Amino acid sequence: MINWLKQNHQSLTAFGAMLVGAAALFIAWEQARVMRAQQEVMQEQQHGSVYPVLQIDGYFRQRDGRQQVGVSVTNAGVGPALIDDVVLIRDGAPSDEFEQVMSLMPQGTNLNWSSMVGRVLAAGDTATMMEYSWPLEAIAQDEFDAFLAEWSHWDMTTCYCSVFGRCWIADTRGVGLRPQAVEACPRPDEDLFEEMAEDFARRGEVEAP
Repeated sequence: MINWLKQNHQSLTAFGAMLVGAAALFIAWEQARVMRAQQEVMQEQQHGSVYPVLQIDGYFRQRDGRQQVGVSVTNAGVGPALIDDVVLIRDGAPSDEFEQVMSLMPQGTNLNWSSMVGRVLAAGDTATMMEYSWPLEAIAQDEFDAFLAEWSHWDMTTCYCSVFGRCWIADTRGVGLRPQAVEACPRPDEDLFEEMAEDFARRGEVEAP
């Protein structure tokens, strides 16, 4: 046995060195894995600390002798929301033909609107996307009912991102549901509400801000 060890000590030394190297490699790999896991946890904590959640709500109210109809957006999350896109939806399909709604508004309708594309909405803040208003006596009940019937066909989506580049789509059709995560948000060349205000102003029926 001793003679065998003497004859093969170089091989045994090499084998031992190989075992030590393998153990060191495994330890290094395990440490790297643990560090990656810790980094992922820290990243998720960072993302969670600035997680914006937009809620889009339509409203109808009477105030100061006027009927007000509009859409507002609230950031109910804990971080700023970077709004990149707003899309109108009619009966489930994107549409920019808002003429059906505009034609049912009475003469003297006012429009208030806010530019949304590129807007940053802080946590807890609410912005009025658009609001139409007219004197209560300017429209008969059956005409108002026809307006509400057409309004019910419309929804709206908003695509927005966090400061870390994670993006979501909020949808008026998803009341009570979380916004849907997406890879990225498109950035349109034109602002939807600015276009609507220009159209209304050309009609001569709306006082644009």
